[in-house]
Amino acid sequence: MTEQKAIEGCKKQDRICQKYLFDAYSEAMLMVCMRYVKHLPDAEELMLNGFFSFYKSIDRFIYSGQGAIGAWLKKIMVNECLMFLRKAGVLKIVDEAHADEVMVDDELQDRMNAAEIFKLVMTLPDGYRTVFNLFVIEGYNHREISGLLGITEGTSKSQLNKARLALQKLIKQSGCYS
Repeated sequence: MTEQKAIEGCKKQDRICQKYLFDAYSEAMLMVCMRYVKHLPDAEELMLNGFFSFYKSIDRFIYSGQGAIGAWLKKIMVNECLMFLRKAGVLKIVDEAHADEVMVDDELQDRMNAAEIFKLVMTLPDGYRTVFNLFVIEGYNHREISGLLGITEGTSKSQLNKARLALQKLIKQSGCYS
């Protein structure tokens, strides 16, 4: 089955097509949710809620080629996670008027694999981790992040720089830096 046929089937509420897309994307979307939410059961619930939203709004989706489904699903998953974090009250971001630029040692990060860095990112405070994920992983700019989180662009920049500094310290402490 092609993705385009699966989308057409999903628009007709075909369960086989829905399962096809779920099977194709659920693992990647769970990882998206895990970047924002530390506990696996919460991430799984958010992923399922995201797929429910995806199927519910499928009529508005226009297939534009390879990658379109993943991008749309990812956006839905990020929004689900942000709503969850806001509702849970764990997204604590301190307003900062100015962001200090933090120098990041790229050489240090190059010595680690993605799984090691992911584990360290997961230990960051929720506010730092959320802004870091939105900017570095998802590719949002500070204006978009400020709109999503209801903060100023300066606060977004500050949170990102603090996240980078904290991550750099964690990398050094992890012993992966020689």
